[in-house]
Amino acid sequence: MHKPAELKNIVPLLALLTAFPAFSTDMILPAIPSLAVIWDKSLSVVNLILIAFFVTYAFFLLFYGPISDRYGRRRPLIAGISLYILASMLCAVANSAATLIAFRILQAAGAAASASLSMAMTKDIFSGKERERILAYIAIIMALAPMFAPILGGWILAYLSWHWIFFAQGMMGVIGLMGVLRTPETLKEASETPLSRVMHSYGKLLLNRNYVIMVLVMSVSLLPLYSFIAGSSALYINGFGLSEQNFSYFFAFNALALMAGSMSCLKLTGRTDSRYMITAGFAGIVLGAALILTIGQRGPWSFAIPMAIITYSIGISRPPSNHLVLEQVRKDAGSASSLLIFTYFTLGAVGMWLVSQDWTDRIRILGAIALSCGALVLVAWMILQRKNIVHIRS
Repeated sequence: MHKPAELKNIVPLLALLTAFPAFSTDMILPAIPSLAVIWDKSLSVVNLILIAFFVTYAFFLLFYGPISDRYGRRRPLIAGISLYILASMLCAVANSAATLIAFRILQAAGAAASASLSMAMTKDIFSGKERERILAYIAIIMALAPMFAPILGGWILAYLSWHWIFFAQGMMGVIGLMGVLRTPETLKEASETPLSRVMHSYGKLLLNRNYVIMVLVMSVSLLPLYSFIAGSSALYINGFGLSEQNFSYFFAFNALALMAGSMSCLKLTGRTDSRYMITAGFAGIVLGAALILTIGQRGPWSFAIPMAIITYSIGISRPPSNHLVLEQVRKDAGSASSLLIFTYFTLGAVGMWLVSQDWTDRIRILGAIALSCGALVLVAWMILQRKNIVHIRS
C-alpha cells in the first residue's frame, strides 16, 4: 500500500497515542497506598481512580470509533486529546478522592480517542503482514510507557507531590496534540452512513460471529495483566514492604517483560505462523499462574518472575491476536477497533475490581485469576483452530 511522505514516520505518534492509557494509569500507581492513608479511604475506594478511568474509557471508545469512520480520524482525535489535557489539569488540583475520581472520568472520556483511533489509523495506512509488523513495533515502543510511567511517578513523589503526576500527563497530551495537528487525515473513504445510524455498525459487528469470538478470547487473555495493575502497589508496598520507588522498579521489570514479548513477536513475525505465537502466549500465562500459586508468596522476586512470564506471554501473543481480530472485518475498522478495546478495558475493570477487594491473600487471588483465564483461553483457542472458525489472510 502506497503511503504519502507525511505518513512515513507516523509510527512513533501511533505508539504515543496507544500509550495514553498506560501513562494515565501507571504513573499514579505508586501514590495509591499513600492516598488511601491521606484520605482515610480503603484500597477498594481509592482504586476507583483506576477502575472509573477504565470503565469510562471503554464506554467512550464506542463513540469515537464509528464517528471517526463517518468524519475521519483527525477531528475526533483533536477533540479527545484537548479534553484529556483539560481534565489532567483538573485532576492536578483535586483535593479529595471524590473530586479526583470525577475528574478522572472526564480525563478518560478524552483519552478514549487515542488508542482506538490509533489502531484504526494503523489499518488505514498498513495492510497484511506489514500491519502485523507495525503493530509489533508499536507494542515495543508503547511498552516503554508502563516501564517508565511508575518510575516517573515514584520520582515525582520523592521530590514533589502526587498533583504533579497529572501535570506531567497534561504535558504528554500537549505533545500528542501537536503530533496529530501535523498529521494528515488517514481515512481515504469515509462511511456514508448518517450520524443518526452511525452506531448501528456495532450491531453488524455483533452479528459477525468470528469477530465476536476472537474479541472475547483475546480480551480474557489480558485480564490477568489488568488485575496485576490494580493490585501491584498494595501487593509490593503493603505486602512486601517496599518503598514507592522500589515498587516502581519492580513494576518496570514487569513492563520490560511485556516489551521483551513484543520484541520476540517482531523477530518471529514472518518466520513463524502467528497461530503458534498465540498458542505459546496462552500456554505461558498458564505456566506463570501456576508458579505464582506455588512460590509467589516467598518474596518480591518469587512473585515478580512468574508474573513476568505471564506478561511476556501476553506481549508475544497480543500483536498477532490484535491483527487476527481485525482480519475478521473488512469495513468499519474504527468501530471494530473501538469495540475490541472496549472489551479489553471492560473485562480489565472487572479484574481490577476483583483484586481490589479486601483479600487476606491477594497473591493467591491474582494467581487464581491468571490460571483460570489462561486455561480458558488456551482451550478455546485450540478449539477455534481445530474447527477452522477464524479467517487468517496474509
